[in-house]
Amino acid sequence: MCVHRLISFPNGLILGVQNGIPFANAVANVAFKDDKIVAFGSSFVKTKNIASSTPAVSLDKAISIAENALDGKRNEHPAALEYYAKPDGSVVLTHVLQVQNEATDTWYEAFVDAHSGEVVSVTDFVADASYHVLPINKMVIPEGLETIVDPQITSASPSGWHNDGSSESDSTTGNNVVAYKGSQSSLTKESEAGHIYSYIVDPETEPSTENNLDAARTNAFYVANMIHDITYLYGFTEASYNFQNTNFDKGGKAEDKVLLSVQDASGTNNANFATPPDGQSGRCRMYLWTLTKPRRDGSFENDIIAHELTHGLTNRMTGGGTGRCLQTTEAGGMGEGWSDAFADWLWQKSGTIQDYKLGWYVYKPEGIRTHPYSTDAAVNPLKYSNVKGNYAVHNIGEVWANMLHNVHGALLDAHGFSDTAFTNPDGDAGNVVFMRLFIDALAIQPCNPTFVNARDAWIQADANRYEGTHKCLIWKVFASKGLGAKAEKFVDNFDVPDECKDATEEPEVPDVPDVPDVPEEEEEETISPGEGWL
Repeated sequence: MCVHRLISFPNGLILGVQNGIPFANAVANVAFKDDKIVAFGSSFVKTKNIASSTPAVSLDKAISIAENALDGKRNEHPAALEYYAKPDGSVVLTHVLQVQNEATDTWYEAFVDAHSGEVVSVTDFVADASYHVLPINKMVIPEGLETIVDPQITSASPSGWHNDGSSESDSTTGNNVVAYKGSQSSLTKESEAGHIYSYIVDPETEPSTENNLDAARTNAFYVANMIHDITYLYGFTEASYNFQNTNFDKGGKAEDKVLLSVQDASGTNNANFATPPDGQSGRCRMYLWTLTKPRRDGSFENDIIAHELTHGLTNRMTGGGTGRCLQTTEAGGMGEGWSDAFADWLWQKSGTIQDYKLGWYVYKPEGIRTHPYSTDAAVNPLKYSNVKGNYAVHNIGEVWANMLHNVHGALLDAHGFSDTAFTNPDGDAGNVVFMRLFIDALAIQPCNPTFVNARDAWIQADANRYEGTHKCLIWKVFASKGLGAKAEKFVDNFDVPDECKDATEEPEVPDVPDVPDVPEEEEEETISPGEGWL
């Protein structure tokens, strides 16, 4: 290549310049050791002709061309004129500018021919991280793993998933979570450079094999980050006491990302989450399950991970980040219910809610609860009075989770389903409204809430955000499960407020038959559904 001069830099780079205009892709690099050249590389090419240094296409026109071609808007980075050497040996003068689209998370550098207006080259600044995992809306391995590319939500994780606010990692740690086994130094490293985590799980072999362990850490890391990002969009932010190493000056206390221990050796057939106050890391322990051969890994049942991480959400948002406000038996039971209901929400895929079973992969097809969650009272007959005399928090949680399952189902029936609910918390689709109210209500309910308190918080959350649009729908569902307007002390009441008695536009909810109380927890001599799991 014939150039008028070369510009050298202290780092060993040499840039070609023609008529005072640099070449974008004519760069040489020289490495020295002891004043001797030990390596040399160059992208200089032989050229046929070099375009005039005076542009015929204006910068404004080039911006319009690039924005249309790349579906974005030019950012504030200064535009420049640079020569660009094409593969055929010709050299064109280009307007170089950056185009971004925050909604689609794209960021490009465009080279627009300053004479013809052609977009001759595009640089993609966004690295394509990928994870071979169970997608967030699938719960178990039989549903099928996929390779997910760039799942992070920029508005929730502005530095991505592998940067803790000060440094970049090439393993399963970042600003929101660290997924490890045994110690926080025992991580899974990228299988290829560029945040590629492609470890293929083999469920026919023991979970403890090296490849299966890497796959488990990868899946747990992915699921935990997705839940961080999704709940962030719906209101579990820095100012609402979420879990992050760096808070980007947005409120709350930092240095409290989730510590997620995969295949934790301290137990089996369970999982748990410890929620200290804001500013201290939450700790999630995922265990192996020994009820099948080979054993199964809870880190590959997404609903178990989701259940545990939701404990962090509910314990932080109830009571202003103290982690102390779900301590009564009733409130703790509802904590279990919220956790099941959030996992249930992630799994639903259409405007017709499906019966939901938690933990069926690690245990058996019936799952680990006493009943599936269902809008059919013949399938799940639980109601408010089943809480009376029951001191098993997981059984209490089943009553609350089934109420929420029915609220979700009624909202879907009334308002349909959004396929983008995980990335867009706006709009009036039933699953979007449900999660908005789910999280809004946590922040306004009292410390150690009762069922009645939590019901009232949902009604108030709807008034606050939607001006009471869904008030009667919500009342009718709760009332159908015994948590009506006059319900108290675990005595069923099926009344709704007077203003809702004639709300004929709301969907009818079926009557609930009487059922026996949910059995209390038994001794751990045998394993039965509902026995203190999760």
